[in-house]
Amino acid sequence: MKRRTKIVVLGSALLLTAGVASAATASDTPRQRTTASDAPRQQATASDTPRHREAAALTGTAKLYRSAGDDITFSFDAHLAAEDKADPSKATGTFAFGHYLNGEGARAEVKVDCLLTGGKVAVVSGVITDSDLPGAEGKRVGVTVHDFGRHDRLGYSWASTGSPVDAKELPKCVSSAPFEKVLKGTGDFTVLPWQPAL
Repeated sequence: MKRRTKIVVLGSALLLTAGVASAATASDTPRQRTTASDAPRQQATASDTPRHREAAALTGTAKLYRSAGDDITFSFDAHLAAEDKADPSKATGTFAFGHYLNGEGARAEVKVDCLLTGGKVAVVSGVITDSDLPGAEGKRVGVTVHDFGRHDRLGYSWASTGSPVDAKELPKCVSSAPFEKVLKGTGDFTVLPWQPAL
């Protein structure tokens, strides 16, 4: 057999093997047959359904890890609409947090006034609207979240002062680095990256 003929035969064998492997893989998955007549209909359906994407979002609930057993929970429902993409201060929603140890502590509810996300990191700020911590209502606070899969991290604007009450007037969308760890199995945060027009 000539060398050129051997190469052609070998190439054909490889293609057949690949075809058999593809068929085997396809048979292992749930059967969803697509005929030639179905393909244009599926493409048309996909293109007929418009996708509305927010400009940015931060959602989810989780507890922070503390070796002393502190019960610290953060919960977010913050959104920036697509039409407000150029102005993060038009973000809407709420977030809440609570910190308890041995039955003592406080919680706060916050109205969002700014949301910035970059990649999987979000900074959200807002004004405390309800709290059982004396002097906290009316204070602006900020939180940073790093959406790192099962190992999310979090930081907050009062990290250096010890309490939101002791912080001076805070600008919008300002917080600290995400130095705290989320306690495994207690929840998850999700960041929708902001994509500014360049």
